[in-house]
Amino acid sequence: MSHTMQILDHLESKPITAMDALNDYGCFRLAARINELRMGGHDIRTEIKNKDGKRYAMYHLLSKED
Repeated sequence: MSHTMQILDHLESKPITAMDALNDYGCFRLAARINELRMGGHDIRTEIKNKDGKRYAMYHLLSKED
C-alpha cells in the first residue's frame, strides 16, 4: 500500500502529524502526501499546534471524496 493510501486510511479514523507518519508508516514527506490527497478532492484541514516552544502541523480529514 502506498504512503498516500496509508495516510488516507489513518485520517479516516484520527488526525495525523509528521511524527505519526514517520513512526507509523516510514513517511518522511507528509505534507507532500497531504497535498496529493487534497489534489484528489479530499478536504483536509491543517491545525498548527504548539508544544514546548515547537510548532507542528496536525492534519484532519473533514470529508471524503464522493
